[in-house]
Amino acid sequence: MQWEVIIGLEVHAQLKTHSKIFSGAPTAFGAPPNTQACAIDLGMPGVLPVLNKEAVRMATLFGLATHSTVAHRSVFARKNYFYPDLPKGYQISQYELPIVHDGYLDITFGDNQTKRIGITRAHLEEDAGKSLHEEFPKQTGIDLNRAGTPLLEIVSEPDLRSAQEAVAYLKALHALVCYLEICDGNMQEGSFRCDANVSIRPQGESKFGTRTETKNINSFRFVEQAINYEIQRQIDVLEGGGKITQQTMLWDPAKQQNRPMRDKEEANDYRYFPDPDLLPVILDEAYIQQVKSTLPELPSQKKERFQQEYGLKPYDATVLTEHKALAAYYEAVVDAIHKKDPKLAANWVMGELLGALNKANLDIEQSPVSANDLGQLLARILDNTISGKIAKTIFEALWAKEGHVDEIIEQKGLKQVTDFSAIEKAIDEVIAANASQVAEYRAGKDKVFGFLVGQVMKATKGKANPAQVNELLKKKLNET
Repeated sequence: MQWEVIIGLEVHAQLKTHSKIFSGAPTAFGAPPNTQACAIDLGMPGVLPVLNKEAVRMATLFGLATHSTVAHRSVFARKNYFYPDLPKGYQISQYELPIVHDGYLDITFGDNQTKRIGITRAHLEEDAGKSLHEEFPKQTGIDLNRAGTPLLEIVSEPDLRSAQEAVAYLKALHALVCYLEICDGNMQEGSFRCDANVSIRPQGESKFGTRTETKNINSFRFVEQAINYEIQRQIDVLEGGGKITQQTMLWDPAKQQNRPMRDKEEANDYRYFPDPDLLPVILDEAYIQQVKSTLPELPSQKKERFQQEYGLKPYDATVLTEHKALAAYYEAVVDAIHKKDPKLAANWVMGELLGALNKANLDIEQSPVSANDLGQLLARILDNTISGKIAKTIFEALWAKEGHVDEIIEQKGLKQVTDFSAIEKAIDEVIAANASQVAEYRAGKDKVFGFLVGQVMKATKGKANPAQVNELLKKKLNET
């Protein structure tokens, strides 16, 4: 049987506020356990929550960036459940009246395929604490530092049809919240995490199948693996004559499998009701327009501009705009060469630089080679001071912090030979020393030409201008 996959993602983005959503407690990562939770976060008797206006601004900004409706009136509710890391016995969230709803995000995947993914809603809520199991054999430790941390939960429509599409959507969403500077996007620290709802149905069927939800996946790779695993698991169950149980699952990266956590709850299990301690959030049109005026250039807009302004292909523009810091680095390199060859800059940033960063497991912000230094290196290629091959040697020296571009060229004697007479002399010597290869070339074996070019470059220690070598050698060989 042919199966259709239905995927919807719920993403929790931690907002970059300095304090929690309903209290003045700090939100910094890495503090000792239970040092950043105050009486309000714990719901102690006699305390009242006060909404963080910066969280409201960030949610509004997100809504505007995703073509969503920003509600003029939204309401906080209590989501009731009992778990050790939720001492209040309820989580303050939004339910029937969220602050953002009915938007969309366009994604690119595969061979430059595009698709529009609906965003059902994005609502504000507080995070719960954290249960720690590994550190305490046969016990559970509770760290309440995250209790009250502001989250924006972003719920997609079930428009995704493969793990590949899901990852593309997740990456686009990650780029967006980072461009907006409302979330740092750090998946290892839990600032950006995903719940994946997966179901399957026979091709042509209109009714949704029973879904499972895989919770708190914190890397793009794990999202892809978890979804693909769950798709195959559900196919195996149904084709084996079984039924899918609506469950909450956990992805185990070590075992490469999902494991059941609990039966999946429905909304009525949480007994939502409006929080009596918090007034409705009222936003007038003037406020929404004021926030709209602060929207930065978004990833999709920057990608389009890179193609038009710099002549980049869609793939290159997508890679270079996926991270805000990388896009800024690329533009700084282009500015350093006065926009003479943006494609050359793209090739070096995406190739040599990103390759070195990935090998060293560094982010673009940690690059040992500054954008200005890389720009100066490319400038020396463009003015024929060095060849592309020599440039790679200089890049390695820049990475090792051995100096700036011109200093390294001078110290290592790497200036390209462009003296016509010196190149001509080297070519004459190579022709004289390789008579049989020259005869083969003149007999029609064009492949020998590459060998002869290599011999000339070797004779000049790689410093000859390759274009000049090719032109002059061809001219000499064609002489009778």
